Amino acid sequence: QVQLVESGGGLVQAGGSLRLSCAASGSIFRLNTMAWYRQAPGKQRELVASITSGGITNTANSVKGRFTISKDNTKNTVHLQMNSLKLGDAAVYCCWYSSSCSLAVYWGQGTQVTVSS
Repeated sequence: QVQLVESGGGLVQAGGSLRLSCAASGSIFRLNTMAWYRQAPGKQRELVASITSGGITNTANSVKGRFTISKDNTKNTVHLQMNSLKLGDAAVYCCWYSSSCSLAVYWGQGTQVTVSS
């Protein structure tokens, strides 16, 4: 069982920055993947960025160059640094976790990111 708790969401001006954090606890396997998804009203859930326990990252084209995913393995925490935020980035951002050989997927409760002009 894995628990994910996100933090760092809030209201930010367009062009500003925000850093999201996801702290994982419970039965964390050494080999895993964590990711950030987002969902805005009227839109389907979108994979924003992911990172493996080995440090391999992928970032969606829509945020490439602006968002950076990173991790702190000792703390089982993943961060999403969001720069140059746009109105279209507003959404609920949810943390995601899966171990390499498990069918189980875990989701955090989400943290709201609101971007204002």
